[in-house]
Amino acid sequence: MTISTHAIDMSGLHHLYPFASHFLIINGLRYHYLDEGQGDPIVMVHGNPTWSFYFRNLVRRLSADYRTIIVDHMGCGLSDKPDEEQYDFRLSSRIHDLERLLDNLALDKPITLILHDWGGAIGIGYALRHPGRISRIILMNTAAFSPPKGKKLPFRLRVLKRFAPLARIAVLGGNLFCRAALVMAPRKALGRHIKKGLCAPYNSWNNRLATFKFVDDIPMVPSDPSYPLLQWIDRHLHRLSPIPMLILWGMHDFVFDSDYLLEWQRRFPQARIHRFPDAGHYLLEDEPERTFVEILNFLKSPVSCCNLPNL
Repeated sequence: MTISTHAIDMSGLHHLYPFASHFLIINGLRYHYLDEGQGDPIVMVHGNPTWSFYFRNLVRRLSADYRTIIVDHMGCGLSDKPDEEQYDFRLSSRIHDLERLLDNLALDKPITLILHDWGGAIGIGYALRHPGRISRIILMNTAAFSPPKGKKLPFRLRVLKRFAPLARIAVLGGNLFCRAALVMAPRKALGRHIKKGLCAPYNSWNNRLATFKFVDDIPMVPSDPSYPLLQWIDRHLHRLSPIPMLILWGMHDFVFDSDYLLEWQRRFPQARIHRFPDAGHYLLEDEPERTFVEILNFLKSPVSCCNLPNL
């Protein structure tokens, strides 16, 4: 299989991302992941348009005491960049890829999931298939349910979905999604190398396909391909209630705003919640130290969760 991938320039980024790469071959495609440290496993799942680089600070800090596993979704980060004939870019495939990796690693200890953005639906989808494998869940500005109270997508995302041909040109040709996120997602100014790192894998038309397809796959109406799966996740989400949950939320998020946080709180009233009033969607960029402290305190707290049956 031939995969046309423009070389990714990681020069000047090794001090920020000094990790060894690992790959799992899935249907002939290379699925990139990090596997740093030893101990109880922590699995981090990114959204769009980020990649494992987004979790770099958590990896460096947590890998001293934990086994940290961070995936790059197919078409993202350092994973292969297939075209639409080689990969369908659907939610079901994202969950399946994560499942294949964690099955392959054969982890013998319960997993903590750290989920951001689209990683929420992907990671929760995995957790619902294997609830007995999950010890804790940490959520950051994400969703795994339909928009609360009939809430509409933000205008920018509605435009990208409604005018897909023009959106394809803007996102694939001009890297609109990743460039806009650098301005809109964080509240604090990002350094030059951090900006470069966040967008490094999305440096050509073909390498940006996944960022477009994530938006294209947002399930809003029953005719959308991933709509039935998201509805299944939504209906079964309550089954994860016995699992300890920490919710960290940047309150200046232009997509996952306070309405989404309230919906998580409604569904999981027992969850620990920490709001960051001066942070945005890229919470780990805005508040790296405070989020680490909250996560570490949660990880150190005792867990009393029964083994849940798989669905």
